[in-house]
Amino acid sequence: MGLERAASIDDLRLRAKRRVPRFAFDLVDGGAENERNMRRNTEAFEQMELTPRYMVDVSDIDTRATVFGQMFDAPFGMAPIGMLNAFWPGADLTLARLCKAQNIPYTASSASSTSLEQLADAADGNGWFQLYVSSDATVTEGLIARAEAAGYTTLMVTADVPAAGKRDRDIRNQLVVPFRFTPDVILQCMAKPRWALTSLKHGTPNVANYSDLLQRAPSYADVQKTLISPGFTWEDLERLRERWKGRLVVKGILHSKDAVACAEMGCDGIVVSNHGGRQVAFGPPTIEVLPAIAKAVAGRMTIILDSGIRRGVDVLRAKALGADFALAGRAFAYGVGAGSDAGAQRAFEILQLELVRALGQLGIPSFEAVGPSQLSAVKGTIS
Repeated sequence: MGLERAASIDDLRLRAKRRVPRFAFDLVDGGAENERNMRRNTEAFEQMELTPRYMVDVSDIDTRATVFGQMFDAPFGMAPIGMLNAFWPGADLTLARLCKAQNIPYTASSASSTSLEQLADAADGNGWFQLYVSSDATVTEGLIARAEAAGYTTLMVTADVPAAGKRDRDIRNQLVVPFRFTPDVILQCMAKPRWALTSLKHGTPNVANYSDLLQRAPSYADVQKTLISPGFTWEDLERLRERWKGRLVVKGILHSKDAVACAEMGCDGIVVSNHGGRQVAFGPPTIEVLPAIAKAVAGRMTIILDSGIRRGVDVLRAKALGADFALAGRAFAYGVGAGSDAGAQRAFEILQLELVRALGQLGIPSFEAVGPSQLSAVKGTIS
């Protein structure tokens, strides 16, 4: 199936699965343990209904949204994904450039395969930087200083990794970073020649922002121990708020009391997120916890939602329940895996076209006009 025949993000996923070796595909496609949380994210969106209204002029649809004082041409952006160049070589820069071209935000991950400086240049004013707080304070400070110097004005602090997630697919694949080219991995690479040849051109992916740490550490396992901080507390977040002079967003919020605490601390926004179902298998879908969070902090800070966005209408569902903006991660990753630059473009086109059509079908001429009046039902939540 050619890219022009890809009608949905799911179509792009299937095409990517045919082009990417299993160990690399599972790295992005997989979730925690039995992947219940990952599945529930998408299922919960599908259970939410919106009610169309008719005889409204929808000949001119406006999808623009303003976040942190910057107007974007679509109400969704790219969520951070670490080690994405393993999924498809050069994916980081491909997606950063796409986001700039389409005027949507690109969130560079601390664990990206491309340096945060290169990604800032590629996103060219549309870049946000996602920070994993390290157990080594000097590592955290180093990343913050680099982000400042690179010109990022929005820092996204990830709060939902007090312990590394258990991803069964990665265990079965015996995945390690840097990749160990076992006979099985070699056979998988040989079966995907385009991926293998492109990877040879780009080189073995690694966590580019931690290159100095990798040189000093005995093994990558030792590096991983510093990439997360089980002792990260509200007091630490308060110090980060004082240290960072730009906009600060906290990612991984699932409880209204945590959202209120972020607002009271002076954070500019939150991302209602469960890490795409990659951290825990037992947590709630983000769309289900969004209404309580929005009720607690709406108007006090920007509310962004991620985890489970697969259709353009999902962004409208999030808006109707109180989100101001949305981020998609795997949806863009599947696009770049399906067809590199052209595939990434196709992923954006699918989401944007679905969004425009859904607004027209709902009888709403602009994204900003979407609200709770469009809600029909969320099974078990709203009647």
